[in-house]
Amino acid sequence: MKSYEAERASYRVEVPTRFNAVLDIVESWSVQEPDAPALVSIGAGGELVAEQSAADLARESRRMARALIDLGIGKGDRIVVMLPRVPAWYTAMLGAIRIGAVPIPTPNLSTGRDITYRAKASGAIAIVTDAAGAAKVDEVAGELLTIRHFVRWSAERSASGRWHDLEHLLDRAGDGETPSDPTGRDDPMLIFFTSGTVSYPKMVLHTQSYALGHVATARFWHDLRAGDRHWTISDTGWAKAAWGGLFGQWHERACVVQVALGKPDADTILEIIRKHQVTSFCAPPTLYRMLVQADLKAHDLSCLRHCTSAGEPLNPEVIRAWREGTGGLTVYDGYGQSETTALVANYRAMEVRPGSMGKPVPGYEVAIVDDDGRRVEVGEVANIAVRTEPRPIGLFSGYLGDEDATRRAFRQGWYYTGDKGWMDEDGYFWFEGRADDVITSAAYRIGPFEVESALVEHPAVMEAAVVGKPDPERTEIVCAFCILAPGWTPSDDLTRELQDHVKHVTAPYKYPREIHYVTELPKTISGKIRRSELRRGLREGRR
Repeated sequence: MKSYEAERASYRVEVPTRFNAVLDIVESWSVQEPDAPALVSIGAGGELVAEQSAADLARESRRMARALIDLGIGKGDRIVVMLPRVPAWYTAMLGAIRIGAVPIPTPNLSTGRDITYRAKASGAIAIVTDAAGAAKVDEVAGELLTIRHFVRWSAERSASGRWHDLEHLLDRAGDGETPSDPTGRDDPMLIFFTSGTVSYPKMVLHTQSYALGHVATARFWHDLRAGDRHWTISDTGWAKAAWGGLFGQWHERACVVQVALGKPDADTILEIIRKHQVTSFCAPPTLYRMLVQADLKAHDLSCLRHCTSAGEPLNPEVIRAWREGTGGLTVYDGYGQSETTALVANYRAMEVRPGSMGKPVPGYEVAIVDDDGRRVEVGEVANIAVRTEPRPIGLFSGYLGDEDATRRAFRQGWYYTGDKGWMDEDGYFWFEGRADDVITSAAYRIGPFEVESALVEHPAVMEAAVVGKPDPERTEIVCAFCILAPGWTPSDDLTRELQDHVKHVTAPYKYPREIHYVTELPKTISGKIRRSELRRGLREGRR
C-alpha cells in the first residue's frame, strides 16, 4: 500500500457467482506456479517438518475431497476439525471446502463437553482429530448422536474401533477428479463458534466469498508480497488461523508458516524467525509483551520486515520496546472478529499512533454510531459498527440457528460489533472496551457464562459471576465471585478444588485464577448480574 486514501477509494472485491475458495485460489495457483512455496510446517523446537508447494496443497485437497466423498460426505455436511498445527489440518480443511462440505475449526484445548456442544449445535456428521482429541471424543461418544464418521490423524498410522485412519483414507482415495463446480459464492464455507457471554457460544457462518474478504487482510494489513513467508501464531481452532493462514496469503502468492509451538518461549520464537526466514510476523500482544523481555538484539531478525498484532489492544510501550530492540520494526495493530475479516488496522502507508486501532480496512465502512445507527461526534464513545449497505465481502452471513442474535447484530443498515470505541479528528479509531462481557486473556476470548456454568455444577457453589480483571501480562485474568452453598466455608483448598473442577469440565485456559467468596452479587432489578459493578470493584480494590 502506497496511499491509504487511494486504496480506500479504488479497492473493490469481485466474487464470481460460481466460486470455490480451493479451486479458484489454491488449484489456480498450482496450475500457474506449481513449485511455488505455499506452506512450511515447523515442529515445537524449530525443526522443519514439511515444505509444501502450491501443487502439493492442491493434490492433498483433492485426495481429502475424494476420501470424504468415499465416506458419503458431501456438500453442506458439517465436519468438526480439531487438529494441531500440522499439515493434516490443511489437508482436512481444504478437502472439505473443495467439495462444499463445511468444516468447524475447534480449539485443541476443547474438552469433551466443548466437543459435544459443538457437534450437537451444528449437527456435524463427522469429526477429524488427532490421538489426543480422539481420547476426549471417546469419553463422550455416546452423546455425539449426529456423528457418523470418526477420523483420526496420527504419526503412527492405525485404525481401531470407530476410528478411521486419515492417511489410510487418503491413500485409498488417491489423487484424481473432484466435483468441477461445487459451490457458489454464497454457499456455506466455514463455521466458527464465538465465546459465549450470557448464553452458550453462537455459530458464525461464513460463505465461500469469505476467502476473498481476507485478501485485504493479507495485502494491506500484513503487507504481503509474492514470495513472502508469513507466520501468524494462533491455535487452529480460532478464526485468527484463517486470518493468517487460509486463502488471503495464498491469493497474494505468499507462503504460510505454521509452528507446532508448545508453551511459547521467546528465544525459540525469535530463532524460528531467523532460521526459517520469516518476513511477516503476527502475534497477540501477550506474546509481544513476552518477546520484549528477551534480549532482542542478540537475535538476527534482519529477514523480518513487517510485524502485526491483533486480539486485544497493544500497549504503546510494547510497540516502543519492540521498535528499539529490533532496530526499527513497528508493530501494526489490527482489529476484527470471528464474524469478520480485518476491519480496522494500521498500515505502512500512514502514521502509526501507538494505542490506536488505526483506520478502516479498504472494503469496509466502519463508524462509531449510537444505538439508533446515527454517527456520533468525534471523541464520543459509542458502538463500533460496520456499514452493511452494500454488504462488504468478508462479513459473516449471520448466527446460524439464532435469528434473534442475528437481528440484534444487524439493524439500521449496520452490523454492531458489540465493542465500544471512539474516533479522533483524523479518523483514527480507538478501542474503549467490549460491550459484552467477553474476557480477553492471553489472546483467548473467554465467555463468562461457560465458566459460571462450570462453577455452579460443583456442589459447593450456589451462585457465581465471572469477570475479567486487568493484568499486566495477560491483559485480563478470569476472576470469579462465588456464593457458597450451605455447609461450605471458604478456604485455599476449596479454591484449588474449584479451579481444578473448571479445568476438568471446560477448557483449561478458562479456569478462574482468582476466586472471591461473597454473600451476595450485585444485580439489576430484573435479576441480571451487574458484572460492570464487579469489574469496577476490582479496579477500586474492593471485592
